[in-house]
Order: sequence, then C-alpha cells, then structure tokens
Amino acid sequence: MERAAKLIRRNSLSKQVLTDEDYARAIWPAAVGKAVAAHTSRVRLVRNKLLVEVEDSVWQKQLFPLTSQIVARIRQVTNSDLIEDVEFRVAVPRRRPMRAETPESAPADEAETIRDPVLKKVYRLSRKKATA
Repeated sequence: MERAAKLIRRNSLSKQVLTDEDYARAIWPAAVGKAVAAHTSRVRLVRNKLLVEVEDSVWQKQLFPLTSQIVARIRQVTNSDLIEDVEFRVAVPRRRPMRAETPESAPADEAETIRDPVLKKVYRLSRKKATA
C-alpha cells in the first residue's frame, strides 16, 4: 500500500484526478488500521488538518492521545508532510430510513382474539347491536 501511495503521489496525472482530500481519504484505512477505520467516517482535509468523524465521544477520547502517532503513520504512508494534525469530531447520528409499519398478522375479526367462546359470542352480538 505504501508503494502504491508513493506512485500515486509522484504521478502528475493523479494530481489532476485526485485531490489531496481524496488522497487522504484513500490512505486513511491503511494508516490507522481496519478496526479504527470501521468506527470513523467522513475524512476531510482542511488546510493541513485532517478532520475525522468518530461514532461517539468514547472513540474521540480514545483516539485523541494517538493523534501524533496517527500523523506520523500518515506521513510514513504518504511520504509527505501534507497533514500536520488530526482532529476527531463526534459524528451526528444518522437517521435510519423510515419504514411503513405493517400490522403483525392482525386477525380480520377482533373477536378472534377472545379465547372464551361465550364472551366471544357476547362481544359479537353487542357489536352487531351497536352498529345496527
């Protein structure tokens, strides 16, 4: 991965296709590992600072002390001093898609939910009388 990053960085065509932000987003999993990358999202580059969204404040507190090591690893992978700092922000919780609620096999007749046969018959007769 490090060789690929160096090749992409040196190639003049890659600068036209990939921005520095795209490049930072691409190398993020290689720099921090799969476990950390799975709990982070939306990597953005603002000037020389990399902004990374984390799942919650626990992840933010755990990753903050590792900032200097992460910056060193990114510099090692990219072979450049493009990124000077990393800031971890708690991501806004995303809404899940709303789904229409379907009745869970509701009986066609309410009376079917009554177990006692006598009460069931009384209920049906009273309902029939009320709607007549």
